[in-house]
Amino acid sequence: MPSKYEVATFGAGCFWCIEAVFQRLRGVEQVVSGYAGGQIEHPSYERVCSGTTGHAEVVQISYDPTIITFVDLLEVFWHIHDPTSLNRQGADVGTQYRSAIFYHTEEQKAAAEKSKHEAEASGNWSKPIVTEITPFTCFYEAEPYHQDYYRLNPNQGYCRLVIDPKIRKFQKQYEEKLR
Repeated sequence: MPSKYEVATFGAGCFWCIEAVFQRLRGVEQVVSGYAGGQIEHPSYERVCSGTTGHAEVVQISYDPTIITFVDLLEVFWHIHDPTSLNRQGADVGTQYRSAIFYHTEEQKAAAEKSKHEAEASGNWSKPIVTEITPFTCFYEAEPYHQDYYRLNPNQGYCRLVIDPKIRKFQKQYEEKLR
């Protein structure tokens, strides 16, 4: 990855959903689905789903900060999932679906904390935000069949029922930031 790109890592439920949204943003070079925040090396999807690894389903985003900033990415992050739902997003339940920001730098940490405070103060949610802000340690790329899932499987049931509505809502809100 050329040095002009920076990296952000977010957990916000199913990685298929968040990958599909972040891929649409101008300035985002690459979005990779994977696992972060756990205790074992090289986890598999099956082990992560067991809830015994401590890993969250995440996306790792390479972006050009001259086109889109980390703060812009955070704004999208808050609006594409329910940050008040502990260890679940919709029907997806378990610690692997937790809301998390894995910061790579102290600047990202400060921006994430400020953004979380602003999100809490916004009144957009009636319950407290439970998003964890945690130092990034390691990222494990998910199996190949998880990559570009929505693009490759747009007619799959989960894509039509869960991801399509999320994308439509997102497109209305962030039209100016789309590719």
